[in-house]
Amino acid sequence: MKQNTHPTSYRLVVFKDMSNGDAFLSRSTARSNETIVFEDGNEYPVIKLEISNTSHPFYTGKATRLDTAGRIDKFNKRYAKKA
Repeated sequence: MKQNTHPTSYRLVVFKDMSNGDAFLSRSTARSNETIVFEDGNEYPVIKLEISNTSHPFYTGKATRLDTAGRIDKFNKRYAKKA
């Protein structure tokens, strides 16, 4: 395995979901010029996200599902006349 390939400058960073305002604290090497006071009262660099697991439809259960059976029947009706 190669030595010295992974960064060693991990630090605590707040990731903030801009679509719903949720924020969580994690370790990262990402750089940021902005800071925020987190729930624990400490000030951390903040990384703004457009979407996270708290707002993504797949994780929230609000994903729309296609009615594939109805689409197949509709296709068959449309093209059954030509076959």
